[in-house]
Amino acid sequence: MKHPSDDSMKPIATSELGGEENHPTARRELFKTAAGLVGGALLEACSKPTSPTTRNEPGSDPIKWRAQAHVTGGTVSYEMFLKFCSNVAEFSNGEIEIEPHPAGEIVPTLKIFEALQNGKLDLASTSPTYPAEMYPGMAFLASYPLGLDRPDQWETWYFELGGLELARRMYEPHGVFFLAPLQHDFNIIHSRVPIRSFEDFRGKKIRMPGGLIADVFVAAGAKTVFVGGDQIYPGLQSGAIDAADNLGPASNFNLGFANVAKYIIRGPRGTRTIHQPVDLHAVQIHLPRWRALSKHQQDVLEYASRRYSWDHFAHVQKENILAWRKFEEKGVEILELTDTDVEKFRKVAIPLWFKWAKKDPLGREAFASQLEYMKNPSVAYLTDDMLVDTTGKKLTL
Repeated sequence: MKHPSDDSMKPIATSELGGEENHPTARRELFKTAAGLVGGALLEACSKPTSPTTRNEPGSDPIKWRAQAHVTGGTVSYEMFLKFCSNVAEFSNGEIEIEPHPAGEIVPTLKIFEALQNGKLDLASTSPTYPAEMYPGMAFLASYPLGLDRPDQWETWYFELGGLELARRMYEPHGVFFLAPLQHDFNIIHSRVPIRSFEDFRGKKIRMPGGLIADVFVAAGAKTVFVGGDQIYPGLQSGAIDAADNLGPASNFNLGFANVAKYIIRGPRGTRTIHQPVDLHAVQIHLPRWRALSKHQQDVLEYASRRYSWDHFAHVQKENILAWRKFEEKGVEILELTDTDVEKFRKVAIPLWFKWAKKDPLGREAFASQLEYMKNPSVAYLTDDMLVDTTGKKLTL
């Protein structure tokens, strides 16, 4: 029996190796005031429109877009996607109307990038890393095993250390405009069997999102498989997979995972998770649609996306607090890896960071800036003597 999941994407690869006032003038003034509070620095971080037009004349027809999220309707993440679409209409005084759709309703989730390229979708809220198998640099647009692991660090990288510009440079040649990253949640691993250590991953068949993340678990001895989100529940239920990465606690409880997986695997105490601690989503737009907007309309979308990001994050975190108790009531056991396990994962992960960075010039640029940030005393995750391969040889870009 098919069970709902975080999306309705179909598998694209299976390998054994690898979320005031009603008067129009008053609302416009409200938006101007709110945007001003965000500050000039935010707007300066956003690219200029390629072909600005004038604002819609009063009474003219609104711009109507079709949009799809990569999360299922009824989840806490989809609630916030609906709020974002509503906010865009409100902040633009009705100039832009976005028709929202949940995962799979227009195109399969793993076809969203293609649909944005060809204009079948005007806008999407989706993972920025899904196209990484074809465009490896995109693997560095959200968290990867044992890299930057806090939301504020990714905010800093995107908005102060050049990450947003790099993301846009990666996407624009493919006809897609990368509007903004979205803070979402951390991803957790649900398992049918107890996994208490690095060694326990060996031989386990685990659903992972592919790319760099999957490669790290393959290096640890796991057998990874990339299946669609709608196949995770039945896969765990039948035993076809032993464990699965998916969204965070609140969404996964709503998807019924407590009924088919009696264990949740996390990092050491105080660690959210080791493999995908900051599962960023992103707002992406069909590039010609973006370029056709006026400067005012682009500003509305940029402001609305920043509001979406933190509304989304805070709402999901609140729901997570409630979800942990629900898992416990269902008898789900939370297993925590140790610091020793983390060091073992780090030894296999670091060489793979460098391997993936070398696949793409922009990926190399993105990773190089993240690496310097991780070595900086503000973060202090890494020292130069840790940047070696499994034989102890120094790694370089």
